[in-house]
Amino acid sequence: MMKEITSIQNPLIKEVLQLQEKSKIRRKKNLCIVEGLREICLAKKANYTIETLLFCEEIFDKKKVDSFNLEPLQLVKISREVYQKIAFRDSTEGVVAILGIQKLDLGSIIFRRKKPLILVAEAPEKPGNIGALLRTADAANVDAVLIANPKTDMYNPNIIRSSVGCVFTNQIATGSTEEIIGFLQENGIQIFCAALTASKLYHTLSYDASCAIVVGTEATGLSKKWLEKATQNVLIPMQGQIDSLNVSVSAAIILFEVKRQRNFL
Repeated sequence: MMKEITSIQNPLIKEVLQLQEKSKIRRKKNLCIVEGLREICLAKKANYTIETLLFCEEIFDKKKVDSFNLEPLQLVKISREVYQKIAFRDSTEGVVAILGIQKLDLGSIIFRRKKPLILVAEAPEKPGNIGALLRTADAANVDAVLIANPKTDMYNPNIIRSSVGCVFTNQIATGSTEEIIGFLQENGIQIFCAALTASKLYHTLSYDASCAIVVGTEATGLSKKWLEKATQNVLIPMQGQIDSLNVSVSAAIILFEVKRQRNFL
């Protein structure tokens, strides 16, 4: 029988709130929370297991569970009051999932092309920026997104939400700067670092070989280790009164120059 929950004091609802708020709990239980039908469908397509699907019948039609082949291990009907307690969005869809998370290690990366294109971000901290980077990576159809020295876990609900589910559409791995540099070198991937020093204009270079576009934080840029290992530092010319762009915008400009040179392959 389908379970029904009407109290915000229910243990399962308390678990949902803990998974939303605490990365320690997400890591311990290997679970995360995803809100919204599109995001849940993207996770399902990426072979994530839907452990529990919670839906508010006043908002979300149960027939969608079958029509989208969501196949949750457990289906739970919740009251509007309970849903409003666990939902982030103002414009709600009435459905929240508890997912089993996947390990995001370098050994899991599989290159789809002979000349892979990779986006690397060092020490990104703001979930909104990370989400925007993942959306950019998805739009450019990169082979992988590598996060060096991550400051937050990739299953933070704010990252999932701001990426509109692109956490599940990209191949993602995390590691230290040293580990990721070693990974790129072992795979013969050229390293192009977005930096102000010893740089060439991004559109004057050739990106025909396997390459990684590496971006740092807007506040501190990239660490010395990246700049020392770079094949070439690249620069986006600024023609206004400010000297930098949002990190996801910078990444998009360079990635799509690579795509242009490769005829968007």
